[in-house]
Amino acid sequence: MNATIPPMHTALSVLGTMAGQYIAAQGQTAQAKQPICNIRPKYFDGQRTHSYCGKTCATAAQNKPTPNSKPKRNKTNKATRRLCDHCHKQPKYSDGTTTHSYCSKTCAQKAKAAGTAAAQPIKPANPTTNGCLLCGKAVKGKGHFCSQACTSRAEKSAPGLLEVPQGHDTFKSVADQFKTSWRHQTACPTVRRVHKVIVSPASIAKYEAYRAAVESRGNFVAAGRSAGNENRRWHGTTRECNLGDNGNSTLCSSQTCSLCCILRTSYNLNLFGKKTGWGRFGHGIYTSSTSSKSNDYSTNVNPSKLKAILLNKVVVGKGYKMTQDNTSLTAPPAGSLNYDELVCYANDAIRPSYIVMYDA
Repeated sequence: MNATIPPMHTALSVLGTMAGQYIAAQGQTAQAKQPICNIRPKYFDGQRTHSYCGKTCATAAQNKPTPNSKPKRNKTNKATRRLCDHCHKQPKYSDGTTTHSYCSKTCAQKAKAAGTAAAQPIKPANPTTNGCLLCGKAVKGKGHFCSQACTSRAEKSAPGLLEVPQGHDTFKSVADQFKTSWRHQTACPTVRRVHKVIVSPASIAKYEAYRAAVESRGNFVAAGRSAGNENRRWHGTTRECNLGDNGNSTLCSSQTCSLCCILRTSYNLNLFGKKTGWGRFGHGIYTSSTSSKSNDYSTNVNPSKLKAILLNKVVVGKGYKMTQDNTSLTAPPAGSLNYDELVCYANDAIRPSYIVMYDA
């Protein structure tokens, strides 16, 4: 015969069960405090217990770095950290060891006048001899930039200049060519700075199309030469401004500054003879394999301790040597001329590649 539990005993049993469940729940809650604030219990939605007490702690946990994780990079800072802190257009000036806050003295002075505080210069942590001219990372293969992203950033600043750090492979290549091709009896000046000329993609496309056309006719690659028999040649001209002095990389707006005009729109046969009044080999664009020869045409309007000379890439094609003057030429007799002076008779046969600043 089953014993009947009195109603009072039943009530006490239920209360005892509820008290036990409450104490157990409190124990679980004490152990289930979420790890961010360590104050509130983890959130329970009726079906499962979440890792955090609320959205605020969940967001804080996502932003908290783990011991072995790398901090997230700020894409905006990465994209703009190499641009001038004032104009935000030209790359910051680098003296080879330190990247300064501004692209030139002009922007530095404007920033100072506006009361803009200069950021601390960025020193490359591990500079490489073939580093990207924008970010410093190693460049794989040919070229001056490590990626299409850096190439696009550079092209957006065209026309413009990027200083090549001393110790960089490109600096050594250009400076060595300047020294070895100095054939006059005077002492060869010291190269102080080298700037890479950034030309617009449209201008480069025209040059490359011309080179391809010359290559298709001459088949120079098959003979072991470069496409279109491309060579690097010097050109000296007039500099009215102080471009290149003290790291100044801002082109001036003068329509008579030959240097800045060439950098802005490349060479123009329509301007032939405006400085010299004539040409030994006719109506053309004159360059030379001899740096000391081009140095004779490099002049400063303003006082400067440095002189500027351009190193260009030139599609030579089939060279034709001449030892006698022929001022009536308007086209090459059988290709380009290549006897101390190499003359181009087409605008798209030449593009500026580097500016070399050397002791005056």
